[in-house]
Amino acid sequence: MHRIPDINKTETWIVETTLQERYGRDLDLKLADCDIRLQPSDRELTSVPTFFWAADDCHFVIFKTGEKHYRCQFYYRGFQQYGTGIREYDDLTECVVSLLQAQADYAAEEAGIISARRR
Repeated sequence: MHRIPDINKTETWIVETTLQERYGRDLDLKLADCDIRLQPSDRELTSVPTFFWAADDCHFVIFKTGEKHYRCQFYYRGFQQYGTGIREYDDLTECVVSLLQAQADYAAEEAGIISARRR
């Protein structure tokens, strides 16, 4: 069984600061544990530390999958889950910024502001 290090203060500061810059206010950032498959072929789930927050009817999660390894996704409903197109990041700042940009692009496309071809 894999042991994933807990989220540390520096990681929390990175996410909080990036969200503050994006939204111009503090969001209710929560820490949780989620059970995920670290590899698609894994039969067993591994408990990983997770950042969770919601903004503008959208929910965001960042899973810590190892020391300096992160996965992310955003969703509106359980059946509407989206990612950035990158399976895993080794830089948390890049992970958070990419996640927020992917969601902003998705929201703009849904609103008809940008075309699907641009993505």
